[in-house]
Amino acid sequence: MVDTTPLTRAVDHFADRLRAAPQSRLQRGGAAEALALARELARRAQALEEPGTEPREMPDAGMFAAADQITVAAHDLALVLSDEGQVEEAVRLVGEAQSRAGV
Repeated sequence: MVDTTPLTRAVDHFADRLRAAPQSRLQRGGAAEALALARELARRAQALEEPGTEPREMPDAGMFAAADQITVAAHDLALVLSDEGQVEEAVRLVGEAQSRAGV
């Protein structure tokens, strides 16, 4: 079993920063970056769980749900990752999205 703690820590930190961010920061792109990340993490989890099926897209639940969406998607992905390289790649995606979000 692979240790996914780095991924869950990174996404929990990003989610906390989003929850603490002012609405103006979320509107300027923070929420959009988080939604894009959530969709990518969910797509990766679905590809591992159901190879060969068409991935379902995570809906846009609004800027105030973005933190919860990345948390759910990352924790779902963490359950199906099978090697350290996959964990490192997911952590990199989270860090890049957080940088672009400016939080």
